[in-house]
Amino acid sequence: MKLKQRVVLLAILLVIFIFTKVFLIDNLDTSAANREDQRAFHRMMASLHVELDPRLDHTLQSPWEIAAQWVVPREVYPEETPELGAVMHAMTTKKIIKADVGYKGTQLKALLILEGGQKVVFKPKRYARDYVVEGEPYAGYDRHNAEVAAFHLDRILGFRRAPLVVGRFVNLRTEIKPVATEQLLGTFMTVGNNTCFYGKCYYCRETEPACADGDVMEGSVTLWLPDVWPLQKHRHPWGRTYREGKLARWEYDESYCDAVKKTSPYDSGPRLLDIIDTAIFDYLIGNADRHHYESFQDDEGASMLILLDNAKSFGNPSLDERSILAPLYQCCIIRVSTWNRLNYLKNGVLKSALKTAMSHDPISPVLSDPHLDALDQRLLSILATVKQCTDQFGTDVVLVEDRMTLSHL
Repeated sequence: MKLKQRVVLLAILLVIFIFTKVFLIDNLDTSAANREDQRAFHRMMASLHVELDPRLDHTLQSPWEIAAQWVVPREVYPEETPELGAVMHAMTTKKIIKADVGYKGTQLKALLILEGGQKVVFKPKRYARDYVVEGEPYAGYDRHNAEVAAFHLDRILGFRRAPLVVGRFVNLRTEIKPVATEQLLGTFMTVGNNTCFYGKCYYCRETEPACADGDVMEGSVTLWLPDVWPLQKHRHPWGRTYREGKLARWEYDESYCDAVKKTSPYDSGPRLLDIIDTAIFDYLIGNADRHHYESFQDDEGASMLILLDNAKSFGNPSLDERSILAPLYQCCIIRVSTWNRLNYLKNGVLKSALKTAMSHDPISPVLSDPHLDALDQRLLSILATVKQCTDQFGTDVVLVEDRMTLSHL
């Protein structure tokens, strides 16, 4: 073989070798990431059922100190939380030492201080489990059980961006009224044989109180985030106008996502992908009311979008409000880890996992069966939406690798 032919052959072999090496490395990296996603999923499934147990193993700290130390810029709680049951047990059993009207907002709630100084938000029961909220997807009172279910869905999806929530029964006469502020106490009344209160909020009315069954009221308690992590409020780029006949730009402009990508904090960092994760989360729970969202203050777009105020969810299991998914189908991008997790939850796994996760809760059953069935159906719609995107733009464009190393030091 002539020298020139040998050189050409060697060059071809070298190109093939380099191509093969790069291809294999890329595949190995992808496979490694996928394997880690699968391991994380199995770890989550193994820890789904949380026993509400007061014991704190290997620590002398209070449950409130433990929960406060969990919080970091990208997580409210870590993947592995052996003390989660103890914290939630404290939330549902610790003595209430002060009760006040809730923080600013449109819906009825109370701010409680538990023994040890921990603040929680109490949302009262307004509807029976099988009640269907008709009308707009954001209609009706807040649903306390929706807060509980949303927290556990956050765990299942692996986001870990929702504050801890657990159901609790409180005796309004013996636990709340003796420690209530004058402002809250002034909203108490008796309707028939039931103790009721209407609180202070934008839509709170004396004619629309929340009533206990006798003196005992069912509700949810949400753990207040540590004061060392002040929140910053942002208008959601896909928020609704809430005005009849007036559409938001995203509702008529198909290229709206291109405009969003050019504005801070969506032009860099994880925030836009957080918005899309949140759209998936909200579509699953039927929450069309996320007009604003919170992140940690002065984060320059680096911290997570915190999944607060999920109570306008699980109102109507028959209503699938596709517009909630607008960030997903207009931007056509999704985290690889989110995509993997959604696929692991197919074929009834999501319904089963959520049912298991909520089975320990004091107010169980948290959701009716139609709402659980709706979750599995909505998951199929999300997967179909992503497939439409990949068919149009290709997998490499739609599936975005965005993994962050998180520290809990």
